[in-house]
Parts: sequence; C-alpha cells; structure tokens
Amino acid sequence: MVQFHRHHGQEGSILVTRVEEPSKYGVVVCEADTGRIHRFVEKPQVFVSNKINAGMYILSPAVLRRIQLRPTSIEKEVFPVMAEEGQLYAMELQGFWMDIGQPKDFLTGMCLFLQSLRQKQPEQLCSGPGIVGNVLVDPSARIGQNCSIGPNVSLGPGVVVEDGVCIRRCTVLRDAHIRSHSWLESCIVGWRCRVGQWVRMENVTVLGEDVIVNDELYLNGPACCPTSPLATRCRSLGSSCERPAEPRVGQGTLAWASQARTRCVSGSWTGWKQLDTCFCGHKPGGVLVGTPSPPPQEGRAGC
Repeated sequence: MVQFHRHHGQEGSILVTRVEEPSKYGVVVCEADTGRIHRFVEKPQVFVSNKINAGMYILSPAVLRRIQLRPTSIEKEVFPVMAEEGQLYAMELQGFWMDIGQPKDFLTGMCLFLQSLRQKQPEQLCSGPGIVGNVLVDPSARIGQNCSIGPNVSLGPGVVVEDGVCIRRCTVLRDAHIRSHSWLESCIVGWRCRVGQWVRMENVTVLGEDVIVNDELYLNGPACCPTSPLATRCRSLGSSCERPAEPRVGQGTLAWASQARTRCVSGSWTGWKQLDTCFCGHKPGGVLVGTPSPPPQEGRAGC
C-alpha cells in the first residue's frame, strides 16, 4: 500500500474492499485501472459500486491543512473534497475483510484469521492432545490435563486453563484464568478475568477486564463491560445496597468492573447497576440469565 501511495503521488490513499450487498454501506466510486476516487455514495439504492472503505489510510502531511480546528469527520468532510480535487486514490484489498465492531462479528473474524493462518502459516497454530482444529496459543499460556481446546480458539499471553476445561470458538485475553471443568463456547474473556469452576458460558458472552465469575454459574449471552459509567443509585424495588470488595458475577448474573459499584439484591435477582444501564443479563426478547424469572420493571434500568 505504501508503494501504491508513492506511485500515484497524491495526498491520500485508502484501502477498499468488495462487498456483496453495497446498499448497506457507503460505497467508493473509483476508476478501475488507476484507483482514482471520483466520489462517495452513501447506501446507494441502485448499483454504482461494490467497493467500500476498509478503514486503512495513508495520508500525506498536506492533509492536515484540510482539517479545521473543530470536531471534524475526515471520512465525511475531508475525503469528499480530496476526491473532487483528484487527490484521493483507492487500493483494493486482496484478502478477507469484515466489520468486527460487534462481539459476534469479532468472533467470526477470529475464525477467518485462524483459517488464514492454517492456509498460510500453519506452524503458528497449536497441536497436541486435546487440541481440536485451528487453535492459536501464546507460548506463555498454560493448559491443564484432559482439556478440549478448539476449534477456533485464541489464548493470549499468561492465560491459565485448568484441568478438564472445554473451550470452543473463544478469545481469551492476557492473564485470564479459567478454573477447572468449565465450559466456554462463543465467548470473549477479557484481560485478567477469573472464571470459576464448573462454569458454563456461551452465546457470545463477553467479559470485560478484571471480571470475576463465581463457581457453578451459567451465563447465556450477557455483555460485561468495565468502562461503563459508575453507579449513582439503586432502582431495584425492595433492594438492599452495599459496596462489594471486588467485581463479581453472582447468582446467575454478571458483574461490571469499576472503582465504585452498588450491589442490588431483590428476591432471587442479583445484579450490578450503573446509571441507566441494565447489568442483570436481561436481553430484549430473551430472559434473565440464571434466574427463575426477569426482575420487576422498576429494577431493570435501561433494558
């Protein structure tokens, strides 16, 4: 791409990729032979191009003069002007591309990447007893006895997986610890998380950093983010509030890691509340994870 940018000699180069349904995206209209961009069309209803911005740019320092001293979208305000002046060129990506902004898409992207490694650099993938399919394991990670790891698993630096654990289609990030006999499928486990014994997690469960999951819990698709706003009040009917010593998942729900938290207990429902967001595991059209029934409406802030 650097060579392409130097070859055309103008101010900017962007990487583009072909998609099957261009009407869902803003598309790039450019010359097939030179790559010179003529214009951008947002979600076209008739076919004008099937190439979209893949999100990688090389820009000359001259582009800085085009950016005004105010909040500016370079894609929406600067690039169209550069295209009109003939200063912007597109290079088509040779390979796979996808938007991984959502957890489920991130996991799909991980699978594509691991398959690419299998085809191009198979020596980077792990093999051995208990390893199934495409599995990428950092050399500093430790895996116990009688585990089943894979297919489509990535274990980061310092990860510890104890005996009897089953992990499928998951990313486990740096220094996370999965205790014995737990079962994880289609999950993202954040930095320094602790997952207890005999835990089952599935259906795109996402744990932010430093989250602790207690033993013998079932998590079905909650998202647990450490960067959410801090708690301001408890809104659960009949709840009792206390400051816990550490972020935890308890009684079938989930925890959000933060400096200041409020614990809300109402009947059989336990959750962590922060501002107007529901951290109880409730999902639209679904049910509350790990509890007999959803909490009362007043106890579900922001669902």
